[in-house]
Amino acid sequence: MVKKLVVKKLKSVGQDSQLSATIRESAQQIWLAGLGAFAKAQEEGNKVFDALVRQGESIQQKTRKVAEDKVTEMASKATGTWDKLEQVFENRVARSLGSLGVPTKDEVALLSKRVAELKAAVDKLSAAAGKPAKAAVTAPKPARRAAPKAAAKAAS
Repeated sequence: MVKKLVVKKLKSVGQDSQLSATIRESAQQIWLAGLGAFAKAQEEGNKVFDALVRQGESIQQKTRKVAEDKVTEMASKATGTWDKLEQVFENRVARSLGSLGVPTKDEVALLSKRVAELKAAVDKLSAAAGKPAKAAVTAPKPARRAAPKAAAKAAS
């Protein structure tokens, strides 16, 4: 019986060492597979990272272009709006000045031209009569138009 036990023990030790060897071999393969996966991930990771950087740069350029286009569009709309607002303001101021009897730039220019024509006519008549005309030191001020409301009050 002892012999049987010793043989059984030896068989079990042989089986245990075979099992241990199998486990060690499996563990070694798992370790090597892990190292291989790590190396592959490192290699592929750099490629993926570089691809992601390129895609990010491309998207950034596209979004920058779209943003610049929108800014330009909004600036042109704002400029147009400001131009319209400025024109409305100028028209209202001109209408208010007109109702107060303030002459416009064109009316002043027309009066200045007429004064120059009249001065030339006076100089011509004075030269024909033999008298030199006196040179005016200052230009005469243009006559102011009476405001319509002031004329209406005076008529009452």
